Amino acid sequence: MGQPPMPEQAAPDHADDLAQRLLNALPQTQCTRCGYPDCAAYAHAIAAGETAINQCPPGGAEGVVRLAAISGQAVIALNPEHGLEAPRSVAFVDEAWCIGCTLCIDACPTDAIFGTHKQMHTVIEAYCTGCELCLPVCPVDCIHLENASGSATGWAAWSPAQADLARTRYTAAQTRRADTTSAHQVRKAVEAQDKLANLAAHSRITDPDELARKKAFIEAAMARARQRTSG
Repeated sequence: MGQPPMPEQAAPDHADDLAQRLLNALPQTQCTRCGYPDCAAYAHAIAAGETAINQCPPGGAEGVVRLAAISGQAVIALNPEHGLEAPRSVAFVDEAWCIGCTLCIDACPTDAIFGTHKQMHTVIEAYCTGCELCLPVCPVDCIHLENASGSATGWAAWSPAQADLARTRYTAAQTRRADTTSAHQVRKAVEAQDKLANLAAHSRITDPDELARKKAFIEAAMARARQRTSG
């Protein structure tokens, strides 16, 4: 199905307000089926006139109607290229096959999977949005989906309270991961500085001139890394 014409781009302030209202109308599954990294990115793309309102399978036909009312675009059929409207699902882990690799934990947008390295993982059903992002990363195919809404699909299978919880948990997960990454970078930088300050003790090189050249090379590499991070 071809995409409908995009509306003219809105002014920045109006676009931000419009994007927020569009975001509030999305189910917050963060499934990326719309072609964007999360619901907020999709909402901003609609507000900017860059994409259509029919690319959210979890929202279904009712979701398109809600987005149309906010954006002023015409109601159109859900684009099957992004998936079909279906009952809400939740993931579960087959304990007999889970190897504790933690890849599904890293993939889950709402931190709905609990477990540690080399230990069996468990899906916390109340936090699972059915995004399916954990499925392709599992190396032993031990994650499966269960129907959680019977015959109800789209917004009929997903409440505003569930959407609010999913958005809150997604925001918290993003913050936690950013903090973890930042802490890891700081720790590595400290380790690098320590090794640089004591290069002779951490290297098999004994020639002073060669050590000096190696130190200068490492310092330059660290300076470039800091520049990329600050930029």
